[in-house]
Amino acid sequence: MVLRGAGMIRRYVVLGVVWAGCTVAWMLLGATLLVRSGETSSTLVNEVHQLWGPPLDQSAPGAQYTEQRTREERRTLYDANGRPYDSPVTRVEDVSFPLPLVSTHARVSLALEHRQKGLLWFPTYAADFEGRYVVLNDTTVKRTVTMSFPLPARGAIYDGFEVLDEKTQPIAAEVDGGAAHWLATLEPGARHTFLVRYRTRGTSSWTYRPATAGSSVIRDFSLELSSNARGIDFSPGSISPSLAASNGHGWRGAWEFKSLVGSAPISLELPQKTNPGPLAARITFFAPVALLFYFFVVGLLAEGRGHRLHPFSWFLIGCAFFADHLLFAYLADHVPLWVALTLSSAVSILLAVSYSQWLVGWRFALREMGLAQAVYLVGFSLTFLLKGFTGLSITVGAIVTLFMAMQVTGRRLRSDVPRAELVA
Repeated sequence: MVLRGAGMIRRYVVLGVVWAGCTVAWMLLGATLLVRSGETSSTLVNEVHQLWGPPLDQSAPGAQYTEQRTREERRTLYDANGRPYDSPVTRVEDVSFPLPLVSTHARVSLALEHRQKGLLWFPTYAADFEGRYVVLNDTTVKRTVTMSFPLPARGAIYDGFEVLDEKTQPIAAEVDGGAAHWLATLEPGARHTFLVRYRTRGTSSWTYRPATAGSSVIRDFSLELSSNARGIDFSPGSISPSLAASNGHGWRGAWEFKSLVGSAPISLELPQKTNPGPLAARITFFAPVALLFYFFVVGLLAEGRGHRLHPFSWFLIGCAFFADHLLFAYLADHVPLWVALTLSSAVSILLAVSYSQWLVGWRFALREMGLAQAVYLVGFSLTFLLKGFTGLSITVGAIVTLFMAMQVTGRRLRSDVPRAELVA
C-alpha cells in the first residue's frame, strides 16, 4: 500500500511538471495577446476617430458685448538729470461682458452601431442634435451682441448645420475656430431666440455642458435624449437624469431644471461590446487554473478506475487545452465571439477525447474526461462573459471540485484500508 501511495505521488509530481510547462505556454500567449491589442489600440482609435469622429463634447452657447473702458497706468520716466518720476498714462481698451442664457430646450438622438477593427470593438454613433436657446439683454442699453455656438469636436463633419431665428429664418453664421459666430442687436431687456440643428458622428461617449462660461447658474433647462440601445451609463461626476426609461429596444432620458447652480456636465457612456482581444487575454491567463482542476479531478478518477496514463499522454491532453485558447485568439478576428468560442472549445474537446479513447476507452474518455473538460475549459471561459461574476464562478467551481475530490478519495481510502485499521 505504501508503494502504491508513493507511485501515486510520483504521478502527481509528473502532472505538476506538465502543468507548469503548459502554464508557461499560456503566459506567453497571453502576453502576446496583450501586446497585440496594446500596439494596435492607439492606432485603431485614431483611425476610428478619423472615420466616425471622436467623443462629442457639446457646450452651451455664449453671448457677449464689448464696451470701451479707460484704464490708468503709471509709467516710470526720467527727467533731464536722469531722475525717475511717475507719469500717469490713460489707455482705452475693449472689455467683454457676458449676457445670460435664460432658456435651453434641446433634443438629441444617438443611433449606436458597434464597429470592429482588429481585436477591438468601438461604439460609434450618429448624433442628431437640435437646441432652442434664449439670451437676455439684462442691461439698460441697446447692445450689439456677439453670439457663439461651440461645435462639439474639431475636425468633425456636420451635416445640415444651420442657425435659425425664432421665426425659423436662417441666420448668417460664420464657422471659425471650432464655433459658429453671428451678431445680434438687442434692445434693453430684449431676448434673442435662436435654434441650432446639425447631424454628426462620434465614438464612445456624448457630453453636454449646460453651464455657460463665467456663470454656474442654469435656468429653464431641458434636454431630451433618446438612443436605439439600452445599457447607457453615466460618467462619474455628471448630472443624473430626471427621468430614465426603456423605450422599446432603446433608451430615453430627460433632464429638466427650473434653476440649477452648478457646472457639472451631462455625460453618457455608450454601451461597450465585449472586445475579443482583452477577453482572450483574460481567459488565457486563467487557463492554468482550469487545467489544474482538470488534472486533479481526472487524475483521481483515472486512479479509481485503474488507468495509468503516461506523462506524455498528459502533456498531449494539456496541448489540447492550449489549442482551444490559441484557436480562439485568432478566430475572434474573423467570426462573432460566440462562434469563435464554440468552435475552439469543440476542437479542443474533440482532440482530447479522440486521443484519450485509445488509452482509457470511449466510455471513460467521453463521460469522465470529456465532461470534465467541458466544465473546466468551456465553463471557465464562459464565466468571463458574466461581468462581475467571474471570481464567484471560479470560487464555486473550486469548492465543488474539492467536494468531489474529498468524496472520491474518501471512498477509495475506505475500500483500500482494512476496517480494523480504520477503527484503530
